[in-house]
Amino acid sequence: MPEPRQRTRAQERADDIDLRPTKLLADIESLRDELSSTKAHSDEYLAALQRERAEFLNFKRRTAEERERDLGLAAEDLIRKVLALADDFDRAIEARPESIATNPWFDGVAAIDRKLRTLLDSEGVKTIDAEPGTPFDPREHEAIATVPGTDRPEGEIVEQVRRGYRLRDRVLRPALVAVAGAPETASTSGDRPN
Repeated sequence: MPEPRQRTRAQERADDIDLRPTKLLADIESLRDELSSTKAHSDEYLAALQRERAEFLNFKRRTAEERERDLGLAAEDLIRKVLALADDFDRAIEARPESIATNPWFDGVAAIDRKLRTLLDSEGVKTIDAEPGTPFDPREHEAIATVPGTDRPEGEIVEQVRRGYRLRDRVLRPALVAVAGAPETASTSGDRPN
């Protein structure tokens, strides 16, 4: 008699599989439910990841903007201090005695002033126009005196007392100016009746 063949483990497992159509349909439905549930979880994780990524990008952008703003404020503060130095140079040059006007030492001081102006210009600092005859603009000028009885129209700049500066598109410091006031009339300059 022939000896029965030994069955392999794979054959034993294949024989244990239930191949009835109802069982296969139930297994397919179970796998579809599992796939649907897994896909829903995957979509939730993807949405959460996208939200986190967007929040992180916003955080990076805000941080970069804050850092740039802080550096800008620090630079602006330094520029304001340098402007005080430029004011000192202006006063020194305006008040120089005639006796040293041609002195080489004074030429050196004027050269330093020019270098300082060039440095400020390279950093985007521009002077605000406040020459006599310029119309007063409260966004760029600060009136510290009203001068009546000038030949200029009311509100026009008569004298620039201190230079004003703009850093790119922002006013760093308004120009201090004296503006023309209303012309004096007999009723405002004369004695008042009792």
